[in-house]
Amino acid sequence: MQHQWWQGSVVYQIYPMSFQDSNNDGVGDLPGITSRLDYIKQLGVDVIWLNPIYKSPNKDNGYDIADYKAINPLYGDMNDFNTLLKQVHEHGMKLMMDLVVNHTSDQHAWFKESRQSKDNPYADYYIWRDPVDGHEPNNWQAAFGGPAWTYVPERGQYYLHLFAPAQPDLNWENPDVRQAVFDIERFWLDKGVDGFRMDVINLISKQPGLPDVPGEATAGTTMDFVADGPRLNEFLHQMNEEVLSHYDVMTVGEMPGSTPEDAIKYTGLKSEELNMVFQFEHVGLSANPDVRLGKWNDQPVKLTELKDSLNRWEQELDGKGWNSLYWNNHDQPRAVSRFANDDPAVRVRAAKMLGTALHMLQGTPYVYEGEELGMTNAHFTSLSQYRDLESLNGYKEMVEEKHLVSSSQMMKDLANISRDNARTPMQWSTAANAGFSEHTPWSEMNTNYPEINVAVEENDQDSVLKYYQKLIALRHGSDLIKFGDFEALDADDDQVYAYKRHYDGHTLLVMCNFTNDTVTRDYHQGEATGELIGNYADDQGVTLRPYESKVYEFDEK
Repeated sequence: MQHQWWQGSVVYQIYPMSFQDSNNDGVGDLPGITSRLDYIKQLGVDVIWLNPIYKSPNKDNGYDIADYKAINPLYGDMNDFNTLLKQVHEHGMKLMMDLVVNHTSDQHAWFKESRQSKDNPYADYYIWRDPVDGHEPNNWQAAFGGPAWTYVPERGQYYLHLFAPAQPDLNWENPDVRQAVFDIERFWLDKGVDGFRMDVINLISKQPGLPDVPGEATAGTTMDFVADGPRLNEFLHQMNEEVLSHYDVMTVGEMPGSTPEDAIKYTGLKSEELNMVFQFEHVGLSANPDVRLGKWNDQPVKLTELKDSLNRWEQELDGKGWNSLYWNNHDQPRAVSRFANDDPAVRVRAAKMLGTALHMLQGTPYVYEGEELGMTNAHFTSLSQYRDLESLNGYKEMVEEKHLVSSSQMMKDLANISRDNARTPMQWSTAANAGFSEHTPWSEMNTNYPEINVAVEENDQDSVLKYYQKLIALRHGSDLIKFGDFEALDADDDQVYAYKRHYDGHTLLVMCNFTNDTVTRDYHQGEATGELIGNYADDQGVTLRPYESKVYEFDEK
């Protein structure tokens, strides 16, 4: 198999609003990112992925785009972007943009025209339907709560929005819409960007006739019903044929609800569509048993379920597709808080263990800003501390409107899984506001920034940051780690995640203790040619101490 550059890459995700504020208005910006490129380069990553930086009313923090060819003034201007792109390339890294084309902002010029009448040039750019018996055209529910339809008197029709009312869905059945999207892609690719992460791209093809969701319609069942529509392959193939194949780029499609079989259809090594998908299976394992509550829950993920998910994706995509590997991002809580333990007594060890478990898998690893420091959930205690549309709407719907859960329980759920946990500003130093800004930040800081920050960790050889640098360097230097096939070990073990990788006569053994207990596991590690990396200073053989991770290499010859 011919290996592509993106298969050997490690990606660093930046949430621009929260990364670095250069002009002290409390909001991160593009010059701030440029000022931190030396730090990102020292981490060892190859690609930077930026969350949306386009002009936007920011109803959903930039995922509601009003102009795809303009920069959000909060972040700077096009000159700032051009400088950033040039500097990224001069640092030997690549830049990947976030492409949001399932929907636009309701402030986009296309929608402003579309809503005026049924016979203007943009009338069919969005999905409009007549009322049915005086109400919404079907029972679909929006991801952020409420019906997925909003009525517009000027047209006497409803428009579809799978997310907020301010995010109307584009009509991909219209060939003019597809060409408009392709034009946007060419605009950025011709500037020199190196690829796209495509937001909820598997929602662009809707079911013909837009039938009701069978059974009870919730945000989750609607999303599952709409995902992977009948023309998705066709649309993605056309995008690749007309645009993507003409550039040397990396593409990852965010695809909620997708299975390994789906991923192979859309991103298989021979599919000529996308390079890889972001799937949600492993980060959705702690959903509430009461489907009406959706994701809102405060229960931990079970290790056996986590292993089952990760193992299946590794095994089923091996040789047929390519995995994207991630623990957290701007939509997920902090990894160490969710999958391990953020107690100060064990946090450093636990964060290193999680990094080991992920970075030794086959696929392209993604590091979300601050993950390399072991940043934790914010542990907010008041609703007034939250900014996230999904979190605030979730509280309103579950507590105030439907009375499905108590206020105190919902606050626990938010503290566990709210997207705001990932969006607190990056922790650079012990200075005021963690060195992020001299102005009050747009989001409250995590109060533990005096202990967890770049300045402290750069001077600590035992820090999470130094460990991530080693993990990434280890991957870059090893075809076994990058390309080896995958062998699951002891899937029913509810304490330890262990697996092997095989490549060209060599074997990798990875052992990760997900508990605060000392356990023993014998995988003949005494016969290894050496330990490649571990998160304790010494190796005690078959003993695995709390949150210990160990990686060994064996010579099969």
